[in-house]
Formats: sequence, structure tokens, C-alpha cells
Amino acid sequence: MALWPRTRIRRVDAGREQSRTRRRELIAQLSAPLRSFLLTESGSAGLLLGATVLALVAANSAAGAPYDRLWSTELAIRLGDGTLSMDLRHWVNDAVMALFFFVIGLEVRREVSVGELRDPRRATIPLVAGVAGMVVPAAIFLVLNPDGPARDAWGVVIGTDTAFLLGALALVGPRFSTQLRIFLLTLSVIDDIVAVTVIGVFYSGHLRWLPLLGAAVCLLVIWQMSRRGVWRSSPFVVVGLLLWFTTVQGGMHASIAGMVAGLLVAARSPDRGAVEGAASGFTAFRQSPLPDVGRVARRRLDRAISVNERLQEVLHPWTSYVVVPLFAFANAGVDLRGGVLGDALTSRLSWGVCVALVLGKPLGIAGATALGVRGGLGRLPRGVAGGHVLGGAALSGIGFTVSLLIADLAFDDERLREEATVGVLLALVLATAAGSLAFWVGARFRHEGDADLPRYLDRPVDPEVDHIRGPVDAPLTLVEYGDFECPFCARATGAARELRARLGDELRYVFRHLPLCDVHPRAEIAAHAAVAADRQGRFWEMHDVLFAHQDRLDVEDLIGYAGRLDLDVDVFLDDLHSREVDDRVRSDVASAEASGARGTPTFFVGERRHSGPYDAETLAAELTGNGRAADAGDR
Repeated sequence: MALWPRTRIRRVDAGREQSRTRRRELIAQLSAPLRSFLLTESGSAGLLLGATVLALVAANSAAGAPYDRLWSTELAIRLGDGTLSMDLRHWVNDAVMALFFFVIGLEVRREVSVGELRDPRRATIPLVAGVAGMVVPAAIFLVLNPDGPARDAWGVVIGTDTAFLLGALALVGPRFSTQLRIFLLTLSVIDDIVAVTVIGVFYSGHLRWLPLLGAAVCLLVIWQMSRRGVWRSSPFVVVGLLLWFTTVQGGMHASIAGMVAGLLVAARSPDRGAVEGAASGFTAFRQSPLPDVGRVARRRLDRAISVNERLQEVLHPWTSYVVVPLFAFANAGVDLRGGVLGDALTSRLSWGVCVALVLGKPLGIAGATALGVRGGLGRLPRGVAGGHVLGGAALSGIGFTVSLLIADLAFDDERLREEATVGVLLALVLATAAGSLAFWVGARFRHEGDADLPRYLDRPVDPEVDHIRGPVDAPLTLVEYGDFECPFCARATGAARELRARLGDELRYVFRHLPLCDVHPRAEIAAHAAVAADRQGRFWEMHDVLFAHQDRLDVEDLIGYAGRLDLDVDVFLDDLHSREVDDRVRSDVASAEASGARGTPTFFVGERRHSGPYDAETLAAELTGNGRAADAGDR
């Protein structure tokens, strides 16, 4: 019996905001913040690699001495009699990197609150795999280095560098791998939490309790501000800086303070009332472009988006494109001359780090994932197969950022630190090669190509069945999978109406039903009402009424709408609960599932699923030009 079940290959994308289901059959819709996080991390991998190469070139050339002097330069901050002094390398490792871990904490909190980790069933397999992916490498390292000072470097092998991982996946992985990237990102979230805990517990210095008490007070303040709905970001920034200072003064590495602070900043989905308030504010500003009206509009917009996501939007590009490459440039510069490379290649420490990362990570992650799936603890995301997991697990052996940070904390001996760094760099190369091989084998022998959901409409538009607005033979087609309780669907946002006004008879707009019953309890009966009205030739009238009264969709309300539209109410009631109407709605849901739609609204431009913003301007551009080009390119 095969250890890994065969899995169909599928993909998902999303718009700017969606109503999202909690059902196992309809999961993994990619939100805009998560998509932005993935793209930023992948994009930073090139800078990270460039900074690493630059550091190695500098350290092994005539610039080696200036390079060392640069990072040994003392930088002090004085306030009265108080002084905080560190060399530049420690400012990067102990101060700037705290910002990196703060952003990780923000992302973890967002994913737990409104993202991929909000469903415990979804997180079980990545949780088990993430833990195993740290325990197994640490055990292998300790077997190879059971005693002596090298033993202290066991923490070097537990981390995974998310940016390098996603960058390597884009380079050697499947062409379309959104689902696998989500799985690996979820796994790396668990990895980061444990890694930061290890740094705080095992690699901190002598603890001073009075400053740490001050740090605890700062964390309490952040928690209370988040709990009480403080929407301005500046108080969080001020308290965060004070938290960093007290944590450093207390002898604990600031990474744990950054992570915990990020975890305490609440994330939430946009509130419909707040979104409408922001829209009305900008409407007022358009009509009266005065400074005070503009300030009110901006304030309403800020309040509609959680502090967590606003901080991520500002800080994440800085940490990915500046902080992490700067860290790499400060720490990857190992002078391999003078016998250092030869010693490292014969060192149990170097090979212990390398073997633990390159062999231990895939053994732990892939093995735990396979056993968890077989044991019924959960299942892989739709579209992700065993070969994908093995390839991603091999790439997880790229420790780099966390590994280099722990190596710096674990050793005072420069030679030992250099040997551990060589091991980390070797693992980067070998893990990338191993991941590439695993993906090639999976694609070649198991036909495991894309790790994605479908990208094309599964059931072609049928004028005899589908709800169509506009000429049935119009040259442009826009298909929306919608939910009558979803506040973001096209009728509610006005996008469909604006597109029809702009494109006229050039457009046929198709509405298909995707009621998300677990988050919108009245959506399914509303969909039945629309189809029942369609049987009397009044679908679009009912469609508009239902969207105009999203907060009133009980059966009594639906009967009232039927009477207002001059429908035969008795026939409407019979149809409302008929098998034929139920089959019609379920047919659309099955089409959505087969087409990769996992939330509402999901749009298809022609036959191709649209990703990204779904305002009228963007959709019009896709319909009239860019969409055709992208469709041809994908095919």
C-alpha cells in the first residue's frame, strides 16, 4: 500500500476581500493579505541571496578587514546618564531583527484570527509536521554532536527561512504552487513560534528581573489596547519600542518580545458598517475636497482596517527587503581562507548542522505529514500531493536567518560560529538541490504537477441553464460565484452594475450560486428563492431585491419579496423547497468546487479565474484586454 494517497491537482486565488467558508470541502481561499505576504517573502529571496553572496565576497577579499571593522563599530545611544551601546552587528541581530519577529507575530495572529489557522482541523497536519520538523533535526544533530561545546548549537537546525524557502520553491517547484505555499507557510508559522521560544529560553543572557517586569507591563498594555479596540497604530509603536528596550535590558533576546507583541495585536475581518462609513467619507471628500473632510475620510478608512493589517502593510516590505538582507550581509560573511573552509568540511559541527537540516527536516516533516494523514488527524490541502510535501520538506532545510541568529547566540568562539555558518550555507545549497530532485521525481513518476486548484471554469456558460444578464452571445463574459448574504459580492459593491453601464451589450454577466452555509446561515434559502423566482421568469428582479435586503432573508421575508414582485406565491413556496430548485443550486456549488472557487465573490473572466482586486476598473481591464492576454499566457 502506498504511504501517500493520490491527490488531484488544484489551485486557488482570491480578490481583495471575500466571505469565506469554514467547510472542509471549501477551504484554502487565498486572501489578499496572505497573497501579499507570500509575494513579498518570495520577492525578498533574491535580495537575501545577493546580500549573502556579497557578504562572502567581502569577507574573502581585500575588503575583509573593512568588513569586520564595519560590523565591530560601536554605536551608543545616550539619554542623560543612561547609555545603550552595542556594535553594529548586535544592533542588527538584537534590535533590527526584533522588528522582523514582530511582523511574524502579526502574521501569526492574523492567520489564527481570520486566516488559514482559524480552523483547528486545517492546522493539525502543519502543526504536527512543524514540530516533527524541529525535533528530528535536533535529535540528529545531538547524535552527531553528543558532547563538547558544539552540542550547544542544536537550536541552529530547528529553524526554516521562509523567504528563502518561498524563493527556492518559485525557482525549483511546480509552476503553479499556491496550495503548497500555503501549507509551507502554515508550517513555517509553527516553526517560527517554537524557534523564537527556544531563543528566549535557551539562548538569552543573564536575566534581570526588574527590567523584565517592565517588559511584562508593556505586553499587558499592548494586550489591553488591542482588547479595547485602539485603532491608531502610533500607541502600539511607542509601547513596542519601550518593550524592546526593557527586554534587552532584562537580558532576554528581543526576538521573543517582538513575537509576543505581534501576537497580542488583534486582527479582524473588515466590518461592513466600517467599510460603508469609509466609502461615505470618501464620497463626502470627493464632493467637498477640504482638509478636514479628507482627515475624516482617512480616519474612517483606517478604522475599517485592523491595526494588525495596517502595521503589516507598512512593516513587512521593510523587514523583507531591508532587515533580513541586512542581517544576511552582517552575519553570512565568513572568511573561508586560512584553513577555515578545510576545517569546516572536516568538522562534526558543520556536518552535524548540514545533515540535520538537509536530512532531518524532510524526514520529520514528510514523515509526520504522511503518518498524520494516514492516522486521520487531518488531510493535505486540496491539490497538494505526497511528492509536493516531500519537495517542500526538503526546501525547509534552508534554515539561514534563524539558524545564523542562533549560531551567533550559541558561540562566543569565533571558530565554532564560522563552522556552524558553513554548515548552514552548505545546507542551503543541498536542500535546494534535494527539493528540486523531489519535485522532478514527483512530476515524472507520480504525475504530480501543479500544487494548485483549478484555474478555469469547469462548466461552460449555458444560456439554457445559467442566469445571464446581457446578450447571450456577447463577446465578453464575466461569471460571478456569489452568496446573497455576502457583503462583498458584485451587486453589493456595485461593480457589476458599473461594468454593465460601461460595456453595454459587449458584456454578458453570469451569476452562479455559492451559498456559504456555515458563515451565512440564510444564504442557501436565499439562493433557492432566486431560482424559484427564475422559474417564473423573475430571477434578476429577485436577485436585486435579495442583495438590497441582505439582513432580511428569512422565509417570511422571501415570501414578502415574492408578493412584491407579483409572483404566484403558492407556486413560489412549492418551488422554494422543491428537489429541482435544490438540484439547481447544488449544481452551481459543484461547479464552483470543480472550478477552484472557495469564497465569494469569485470571478471568472471568460473561462479564466480572476485573482486580485475586483473593482469595476480592474475587471473592465481584464475583460477588454489584459484578461485575454493572461488567459492565453496561462494556457
